[in-house]
Amino acid sequence: MGVVTDIRSRSRSAKLAAGVSCEKAGRSGKRNVSLFWRIFSLNAAGLVVATALLLGPVTVSTPVLAGEALVLLAGLATLLAGNAVVLRIGLTPLHRLGRAMSTADLLVPGTRPEVSGPAEAAQLIETYNTMLDRLQAERAAGAGRALQAQERERHRIARELHDEVGQTLTAVLLQLKRVADRVPGELREEVTLAQEATRAGLDEIRRIARRLRPGVLEELGLASALRSLAAEFTHHGLTVQHHIPGDLPPLAPEAELVLYRVAQEGLTNTARHAGADRARLTLRPLPPSEGGGVELLVRDNGTGLGAATEGAGIRGMRERALLIGAEIHFEPAPGGGTDVRLRVPAPPGDRSADRTGDSP
Repeated sequence: MGVVTDIRSRSRSAKLAAGVSCEKAGRSGKRNVSLFWRIFSLNAAGLVVATALLLGPVTVSTPVLAGEALVLLAGLATLLAGNAVVLRIGLTPLHRLGRAMSTADLLVPGTRPEVSGPAEAAQLIETYNTMLDRLQAERAAGAGRALQAQERERHRIARELHDEVGQTLTAVLLQLKRVADRVPGELREEVTLAQEATRAGLDEIRRIARRLRPGVLEELGLASALRSLAAEFTHHGLTVQHHIPGDLPPLAPEAELVLYRVAQEGLTNTARHAGADRARLTLRPLPPSEGGGVELLVRDNGTGLGAATEGAGIRGMRERALLIGAEIHFEPAPGGGTDVRLRVPAPPGDRSADRTGDSP
């Protein structure tokens, strides 16, 4: 019942908006004539003129004279040309709508086709725009539920890795240490290798758990979490610099999580696919003239996106951005490489507020 009520309220709002637009059009003196009446009026005018001429002094001989034939052909050509012009003008908005429909992507919010043309075409374009807005809203809601379920599953897996697998490997490591104190000398090296392998596995489990559940984000805030992320991705062959101020505008927890996940996915793509040796992670507050909020930039000097199709990682970033109403762009970086730019708007009512965190 909630969905039905929502749809009815939306349809009432759409009708109200359409009524207001029609009222405004009427006040301005511009009436949107339908395509049917345009073609009918043109054909009717042509037939009325032809009838008036035939009932008047103009006659058609038998056989038809050359001059009379030219007059008839000229009238026919005029009528056909008028029909062609009316149809071209009337169908142009539909062609524009077709191009917009063929390129529409719910993950890439773009401009809507202009509502123009005859009444039928204008109504169809307006209905399409309303449907697209509703689909994007429902897609965002569905993506939000899916991402929330994903985050809950990440937390569960991270907790089980830390509590179950981590404790088991710690117990194995302690047992190997006791064994190493009593084994003969010829077996001590093998036990030491087993200890190192177990310790490396334990460190890997902890690293995976930290990536699945960013505890530093919940405990120390977004700025510290992003600095820790940059340090985590700095390894042999890749250097990640960061510029993350501590004084950031207030953001919702969902927005902070999206910022962290986009930065994490961007650096992961850089490390795996870009072939880069340098990356930069930047987070800056946006001035009030740009709407407030923050902008995240992940830049590398790798090979760039090129003509590669978008994979699951990029589409996942688009879904997360759509969830909080943010804008995300993937562009070539100056001098080569890729820029991942995420602009998160400020929460309503908090555009002028600032939050002081830890200094960089």
